[in-house]
This record gives sequence, C-alpha cells and structure tokens, in this order.
Amino acid sequence: MSDAIKHECGIALIRLLKPLDYYIEKYRTPAYALNKLYLLMEKQHNRGQDGAGVAVIKLDPIPGTHFIDRFRSTHQQSIVKIYDHIFSHFPKNRKPSDNYKAEADWYKQNVPFMGELLLGHLRYGTYGKNSDSNCHPFLRENNWMTRNLAVAGNFNMTNVDELFNNLIQLGQHPIERSDTITVMEKIGHFLDTEVQHIFDKYKDQGYGNKEITDFIIKEMSVRRILSRAAKNFDGGFAMAGMFGHGDSFVLRDPNGIRPAYYYQDEEIVVVASERPCIQTTFNVNFDSIKEIKPGYALVIKKDGRVKEEMVMEPKERKSCSFERIYFSRGTDKEIYAERKKLGELMVPQILEAIDDDVENAVFSFIPNTAEVAFYGLIKGVEDHLTYEKVKAIQKNPNLSQDELEKLIRYKLRIEKIAVKDVKMRTFISDDSSRDEMVSHVYDVTYGSVRANEDTLVVIDDSIVRGTTLQKSILSILDRLSPKKIVIVSSAPQIRYPDCYGIDMSRMNDFIAFRALIALLKEEGKEALLQEVYEKCKEELAKQSAENINHVKELYAQYTADQISAKISEIVRPKQIFADVQIIYQTVENLHVACPKNLGDWYFTGDYPTPGGNRVANKAFVNYMEGNDGRAY
Repeated sequence: MSDAIKHECGIALIRLLKPLDYYIEKYRTPAYALNKLYLLMEKQHNRGQDGAGVAVIKLDPIPGTHFIDRFRSTHQQSIVKIYDHIFSHFPKNRKPSDNYKAEADWYKQNVPFMGELLLGHLRYGTYGKNSDSNCHPFLRENNWMTRNLAVAGNFNMTNVDELFNNLIQLGQHPIERSDTITVMEKIGHFLDTEVQHIFDKYKDQGYGNKEITDFIIKEMSVRRILSRAAKNFDGGFAMAGMFGHGDSFVLRDPNGIRPAYYYQDEEIVVVASERPCIQTTFNVNFDSIKEIKPGYALVIKKDGRVKEEMVMEPKERKSCSFERIYFSRGTDKEIYAERKKLGELMVPQILEAIDDDVENAVFSFIPNTAEVAFYGLIKGVEDHLTYEKVKAIQKNPNLSQDELEKLIRYKLRIEKIAVKDVKMRTFISDDSSRDEMVSHVYDVTYGSVRANEDTLVVIDDSIVRGTTLQKSILSILDRLSPKKIVIVSSAPQIRYPDCYGIDMSRMNDFIAFRALIALLKEEGKEALLQEVYEKCKEELAKQSAENINHVKELYAQYTADQISAKISEIVRPKQIFADVQIIYQTVENLHVACPKNLGDWYFTGDYPTPGGNRVANKAFVNYMEGNDGRAY
C-alpha cells in the first residue's frame, strides 16, 4: 500500500587481511572475497534497484600491470550482470596448481577483479539519469598509484553548490555539480596535497622517487585527508573509499544519519550498510558486529592496521528513524523489535477508532513490509483482550462453564485480506485507464469480512503521498463491503522533505501537506501561506549557516488529529460505501519504539543540519511558485 519511494543506497567493502593464497588453500577458491561481496550485495538489494557497481584493487601489483578493475550496470538484474562480467574472465579449463602461492600469483597477474580490496555499491537514484556512468564506485585515476581514488557511498549533500565553489577556489575545474563528483574531487584534492607534502619532505632529504613512494604509503594520514575534505560537508553520509595503493576507509556523518556497520577478525574486515547481511554472509553473531561511530572513519591501512578515527566532531545522534520503519531489512534484531513495538503502540488509537468493538473487527496488513508491525499490533490487542477477560472474570466470578469457555476461547480475527498477484506494468498513458489497471494489482480474500458488520483494520508501514490509497487500495478493500475501513500507519505523518538520501523533496507530494493546505483554505487562513512564503524567501536570501524552518509555523495551526481527519476525507474515493479513518503513529511513540534512532525531521521539521532547514524553506517556496523542481 505504501507509495513507492526512492531511497537509500547500499555499500559493501571487503579487505582481505591475509595473502590471497591463504584463502585459496583454506576455502578452495580464488574467488572467496568476490563470492562474499556478491552475498553482501544481494542481501542489501532492498537498498538499491536502479543499478550496481564493483571495484577491486590488487595490492602490491607488478609495475606495468592493471591493478584497479571496475564494472557498473543499470541492467534489471544489475548484480548478476556484473558478476557474469567478472567471472567471464576466469579460466574455464585451467588445471589449478598445487602450489597455492603460485596459484594466487597467477590469478592476480592474469585475471581482472582478483584483488584483496573490494568495494560494492547498490544505487537508488534520487534524481538524474540512470545510466551506467551514474553508478558508483566513481574513479579518480592517476599514474601515481597513491593518487588513485575510488569512492562509493550512501549519501546526499544539501550544499552541493557550496562544495562546487570550494573546488573552484582550490583551483579545480569540476565538470559536474553532482554531490558524488564534488565529494570525490574534494577528497582527491586533499589526497594529492597529502601525497605531495610527503613527497617534498623526503625529496628534500635526497631520497629517490621509488623510495619516496614507499614512505608515502606508510605515512599517509587518511584521517587528515578526510578531515580536511569533509570540513564543509552538510548532509547524511556513509562514504566508502579506496586509494590505489591499498588504504581504504568508510566515513560516517557526525549525526549518524546514514548507517554503517563493520566486522573484523584475523582474516577479513567487512563494512556494510546493514548488519544482518554481515551476520548471514559470514555466519557471525550480533554482538561481534560494530557500528561505525558518528563523525568517525573506519580506516584500513595497506599494512592491515584497522582503526576507527574521529574525522569530524560528533554531534547529537540523529540516525534516520524512517529507515528503520520502512526499508531496512527487518531481519536485524533491533529493527525487528522496533517495528513490532511501532505496531503495538498503535493499539490505544485503534481501539478508540473501532469503539472497543474487537469482536466485530478484522485485522490485516498491506504491504508485506508492514508484516512485522502487524505482529506487534496483534500482540498489543491480544494483551488488551487478556486484560478484559481477567476483568470480566473478576467482575463475575460465578460465570457458567459455557460462559467461561466462550470467554477464554475468544480470539482476534486475523485474515490475509489483500494478495498481490503480480507486479503489473502499465503501458497505457491516460490516467483513467492506468487507475483501472492499478486497481487489479491486489486481489482480496472474499468471505473474510462480514458485509456491513465488520470494521476492517489494516496496518501499513507508512503513508506518504496517499495516492495509492486513494486510487486503488481503498476501492479494493471496499469490495469486501466492510462497515468501516481503518488504515493504520506505523509511521507518523510525513510533513517535510528529506535531503539526506531519500527522494522526498516536493511538499505537494505529501498527503499531510495537502491536508494542511485544505484546512487553511477552508478556514480562510490563506494569508498565512503568503506570510510564511515571504519569511522563507527572506531566510533563503540570508545565506546563513543557521536557517530557521518557517514551514513549521503552518503545521502549528492544527493538531495531528485534525490533519489526520482531513487526510481521511481526501483519500476516501467517492464511489466506495465504507467509512474511512486514517490513523498515524505519534512522534512520541516513534521515539519510544526507536530510542537509538531519533532522526525525525520528516515528521517534525527538526533537521539535524542547517542545510535541512534550508531545504524545507526552499521546498515551500517552490510549492508557492508552482515550481516542481527539487529543493536540493
């Protein structure tokens, strides 16, 4: 039922800590690291379906040989396409040597992508064209091994223009304004500066260039490069990089907005955007996987030293809560518990919506991503029933055997209401025909609801735009002839744009915002729109580092319940018979369910960085001016 949202990318980095022959001997394959990277990427496929890419660096290559390999694809099955390409280079009928060292050397010298440092990326494009060239990893190439750089990340910067101008001030001539390019060139500039500094130091002491390269590799400070490059970054990011000689890093933003986890043992270091994929791929327990601290970089030196180093001063932790609700893998121990809690905390509002008439209510969920929250909801309602049963017995201890058995046996009515038959593609351009086609994506389980008697309670993980509800789902559910349909969102009302990686940038896309506008117009408060518009323009003109989000002044006119009631009116199709009520999670309960992940700017407008407030103001200005462009 959730409207499709473009969202987070996924990263996966692997560094082998032993020589390649060690893995050939122990795991009987030269492709041990490639196989693990494939699993990490497939198990994060939920994070990126627009494309993928892989880059591999070979440590200590023989001069004159290729040591960085990369392949990217936007094919519908991009990961498979990439690995078909990688393994097409592997020999088909070659007899392996009994000498593992010789075998490893042969593969490194003759087969592309056979290296000790690997970086994978899954892309969810938030804007722009979707071609292979848009996919990460990006390369910055140079004949000096130490100046080569590969970058991939899960990030979005709010101040791309500022970063672009920084590059110009540094004397560069950037060919693109994208945040990926500007970030890579910023890191690349200070990589060049670091290399040159060390080179000059030893050149003055009379050392030769080849000796100096060894000094550069040993003495290069990845932390210093990143701290200088990231000085003006405003956004959410988990950014991975590899230098040509073998140093690598994963840098996390100071608020911890975007996630990054790592595992290390004597054989390997692995970093990924999600914890369960590491657990499953390497068969390790929850406690052995660590989270990269906000503002820190996990730095892996060529010689195998691994250290978390502070790059940017950590700020208040504001890890994205919407990530936990909506698109992270629910198999994570903490996320599973959080989603269940989100459902359980909705119970008081649901009981109020159905007038405590559980007997005449049917509970279900749409889509499958809401299933875990549904379990929590059911637990909460069952706990309520248990309490009511105990209370009834205490009130009347002389119940007959039949009455007592009937009371104890009474259970909730849980049904699989909606079944998604296929992922339909609609080739028809006119809206009415498209809506007709979309209405058949789901089918309903007939006979599961007593016509004109039951209230149908359906939980969703989030309701963002409301268009899917309005144009298809409510009509589909109405086929069962329920007396009332209660749609429950385990997330609060999404009121503000995101600017840290999720493609939610236009105010009018949000059903909560459209409901707010409708209320203001109904009550003759349209002058407030103009007032806030002028304030937003003034704020944007200041170019201040501390912007104020003036859009919050509009939402302050109404309670969350008033906006929810208006949403219920807007999304209810005229042709259906059932009453409709939309219920949203409260922000307070969101924090109860996700206590470690308090990033709630979508719901509250409380952005963790100054750039967020600027984006909110810009998005509202765009709305008022009829500009459908993105606010960042």
